Amino acid sequence: MREPRYETPVHAEALREQRRLKALMVSKPLAKDLRFVAGADVSFNRFGSAFWGAIVVCDLQNGMKMEASAVAAMEVTFPYLPGLLAFREVPVLEKAWKKLPMKPDVILCDAHGTAHPRGFGEAAHLGVVLGVPSVGCAKSILCGSFEPPAAAKGSWSYLVFEGRNVGAALRTRENTAPVFVSPGHLSDLPSSLSLVLACSPRLRIPEPIRQAHALCNEARREEKAFSPQRHRGHEGKIVRS
Repeated sequence: MREPRYETPVHAEALREQRRLKALMVSKPLAKDLRFVAGADVSFNRFGSAFWGAIVVCDLQNGMKMEASAVAAMEVTFPYLPGLLAFREVPVLEKAWKKLPMKPDVILCDAHGTAHPRGFGEAAHLGVVLGVPSVGCAKSILCGSFEPPAAAKGSWSYLVFEGRNVGAALRTRENTAPVFVSPGHLSDLPSSLSLVLACSPRLRIPEPIRQAHALCNEARREEKAFSPQRHRGHEGKIVRS
């Protein structure tokens, strides 16, 4: 990941807010009796400013059946800055969260938690802002390196960045590319790995994230009933949560 060549006021303010929120992050094992697991994902047109965020809640004790969902849309003007993607995507997920008819025990994000150059990726950011346990499960790495895990489902190896174990490469399906798991807020690596495996009975991507991905992409394609509202706090200013 490359930092912006020149720091701007927006970049500097975002870094300060990221450090503030990181100080609120708590590392602890997830509860053992988790049942309702949410997946969160965001979709946007490549050259547009409208973002769609979706959260889907699945029942871990009932075959990953979808129990609730919500989708929201928003115009986002915060610029793309490496390592600060949360400031573009978390606001629309917060909006979807407020519309959710039931709240989950934990939220899985198609993003990173501690596997981030500053140890505070979007999954951790979202968990702190919402005050809910969160876990990052990404399809590619943002930083660090890893040794390929064994081919069997459930095999994993550490994702290492600057000499620290920041996450893991986890094989959720035999002979398939691993996903990259890292704890966010109110979670740790062992319990995060167990959760991702439990939510991936058949496919590479955990079912809650897979369903959230499908929902926000459907909303983006159809552009139905959503009139993106400008998130004014992201026009050069960070909105404190």
